[in-house]
Amino acid sequence: MPAHSLRGKIDFAELTDTGRVREHNEDAIGSIPDIGLMVLADGMGGYNAGEVASGIAVQIVTDLAAEAADREELNEIDPHSGLMRQSIILRDAVYRSNKIIYQTAQSQTHCEGMGTTIVACMFYDDKVSIAHVGDSRAYRLRGGQLEQITLDHSLLQELVDRGFYSHEEAQRSTNRNYVTRALGVEPTVEVEVNEHDVLPDDIYLLCSDGLPDMVEDDDIHLTISTFNASLDVVGQQLIDLANDHGGRDNVSVMLAQVKEAFPAKRGLFAKLAGMFRS
Repeated sequence: MPAHSLRGKIDFAELTDTGRVREHNEDAIGSIPDIGLMVLADGMGGYNAGEVASGIAVQIVTDLAAEAADREELNEIDPHSGLMRQSIILRDAVYRSNKIIYQTAQSQTHCEGMGTTIVACMFYDDKVSIAHVGDSRAYRLRGGQLEQITLDHSLLQELVDRGFYSHEEAQRSTNRNYVTRALGVEPTVEVEVNEHDVLPDDIYLLCSDGLPDMVEDDDIHLTISTFNASLDVVGQQLIDLANDHGGRDNVSVMLAQVKEAFPAKRGLFAKLAGMFRS
């Protein structure tokens, strides 16, 4: 367990379901609550061996993040990028995932053409870093407002950005699943990384597209707000909603509710404590 575990400061819950139509679940999820890590990947539905790709992505990101949390001095800003170390850790882990998935797809005939989306977040020092590729999403509920805090790497989002669709029209569109970025499809990939301040009572949701494709944002908002006394209940209700609306895809949800502030310890005492721990 890391020296400054987030256990008790943030509650976590996660759930994945095959849905009503698909035979296999190509989503993968993984978390390490002590270091505030959640990772979700959605193996590409039209690709071969999507479950292999998503499994590799989640395993590599969780393993590398855990190693870095044990080994590195975190809560420092990288001088080259201006990003926090946690953001660099997530970004580099996703890069590594892409490389391994691509190499596996090239070398294993049964994995040819596989790919996956990914969204991963890491909480630290009253902040959260979020890295994503594709159309798996992160949402935040704060002060009664639900906000999507990632932008899909999809053809539809590009059309919204260019003014061809409004946000409301995009929610009703049938052309929602053409992703413009995914892990394992090319030797390199552009990983989008963002950092956000975190407040007590915030609720964060990571999800595969099987949720927003079946359930409108207003209903996601209402479900989280109604059942937030238990994240496990929220997760099950969201899964049930997606399935009740057709369940055409696998659906995965990961939730984090901030119970209290979690500032990083600083100063000479903290550094000395770190020396004794090592």
